[in-house]
Amino acid sequence: MSALTQYKPVATSEKKSGAVSFLMDLAAGGVAGGISKTVVAPIERVKLLLQVQAASSQIKPEDQYKGIVDCFVRVSKEQGVTSLWRGNLANVIRYFPTQALNFAFKDKFKKLFMDGVTKEQFWRFFMGNLASGGAAGATSLLFVYPLDFARTRLGADVGKGKSRMYTGLVNCVSTIYKSDGLGGLYQGFGVSVGGIIVYRAAFFGGYDTLRDIALRDPKNAPCGRSGWSPRLLPRWLV
Repeated sequence: MSALTQYKPVATSEKKSGAVSFLMDLAAGGVAGGISKTVVAPIERVKLLLQVQAASSQIKPEDQYKGIVDCFVRVSKEQGVTSLWRGNLANVIRYFPTQALNFAFKDKFKKLFMDGVTKEQFWRFFMGNLASGGAAGATSLLFVYPLDFARTRLGADVGKGKSRMYTGLVNCVSTIYKSDGLGGLYQGFGVSVGGIIVYRAAFFGGYDTLRDIALRDPKNAPCGRSGWSPRLLPRWLV
């Protein structure tokens, strides 16, 4: 048996192992992310309502919320307790494609920005990581932004029953698309993409640089022996 024949099953096995590992990480991160987003969803909705109430056509000046507690109490009483989670489904759903696209695009952009760059070239290595992280975040947002926009619209809807602007996620997306076209689902995209570039550049770029520079041998690093792995960090930062 030739060395090439022996190598192929090993290479195939490694690819499968890498794919399984990625899917397991994605699933575990998705469950953790979904739970955390669901827990804080009421706070997020109250924050959103307090931010947009002055410009909302559904909230009269005399009916505006007087603060966090007043908003919690009145929303629960007027719209029902479950309305505090309005828009959360879109927020949870968008996690999986966002993470998958982020990591997929990051590898592509790393090849583009860091071809031939070594860890010894610190600033080029660091800037390459920042650029690939920011570009990956911006590209991913292009695909999932309609879900993010729908979540905001649903969260800002203070109607109840027939007075609601949207009955759910699908209705929200289809209604906006019918009235404003595809561009309507990307309102505010410019501001959002600017923010995500900075955030993802720091998130991916900073993390990758710290991992590859500060922890040149993660398995033998003190944090590795204690049971903590730098691979766990992204799950808690999203």
